[in-house]
Amino acid sequence: MGTVGIRLFVTLGRLLGDQRSQPPAAPGPRAAVPSAAPHPEVPAIRKTAGIAVTLDAVAFSYAAGSNEVLSGIDLRVEPGEHIAVVGPSGMDKSTLASLLSGTRSPTSGRVRFDDVGLRAFTPRQLAAHRAYLPQETYVFTGTLRENLLHLRDTPVDDDELEHTAGAVGLDRLVSGAGGYDGLIQPHQFSSGERQLTALARAHLSPARLTVLDEATCHLDPAAEARAEGAKRERRGTLVVIAHRISSARPADRVLVLDGGTPRLGTHARMLTESGLYRHLVGLWSPGSATP
Repeated sequence: MGTVGIRLFVTLGRLLGDQRSQPPAAPGPRAAVPSAAPHPEVPAIRKTAGIAVTLDAVAFSYAAGSNEVLSGIDLRVEPGEHIAVVGPSGMDKSTLASLLSGTRSPTSGRVRFDDVGLRAFTPRQLAAHRAYLPQETYVFTGTLRENLLHLRDTPVDDDELEHTAGAVGLDRLVSGAGGYDGLIQPHQFSSGERQLTALARAHLSPARLTVLDEATCHLDPAAEARAEGAKRERRGTLVVIAHRISSARPADRVLVLDGGTPRLGTHARMLTESGLYRHLVGLWSPGSATP
């Protein structure tokens, strides 16, 4: 409901022309941690490595009897690996991101974290293991510190906050808010500032899997490269729905969705084997339009 609700508010805001439309204000920081009695199969959160994500013959359709928008997806993302997902509009890259992060359940097949099916996870346990950032992110009325620590349940000192702010590129926003304890209002944030806040929030979270669904699209190329660089340096598994070539080139492997059998390999290999990928890279090149 969180992801669907955010998209609904964004869509209504655009239709009504009200740029201040935001999801309802959250009551304050919320700990996204495993429940006191976790399912015995659910893996513990590790501090030094990411988690493996496996899709076994995954298919998805939006309604019973409708055509499958994704079909027969087999994918293994290794712990700590960085995967970029690319493809033209309409290839359901965002649907794949939601399946990888567990915000949607497949119509058939299975998604596993560290070889444990996601059905074994409670929503709170799932939230503790992964951070999912959609294109339209949110902030809530409160202090900047409360917004940044929304997914963190352990104390954080200002040194760690400063490190994250510097790595992600949040410095100017911190200064404009009057420091970490400055009160912020959602309508005062631009789309790019909301994305930077969400990226810093995920950076500070305990999650060992981060899924970015074009979560840097409102940033300029330099800011995007800086923010995604900070995510790569943070230990953990990273899946990025690529918005620019700067998101795909540094990845360990690139997954190309073209409506047929997905292709997976390194950037260099995809340049050789995938005409679509070569075409997208050409469109992403300096001086060309972003697809």
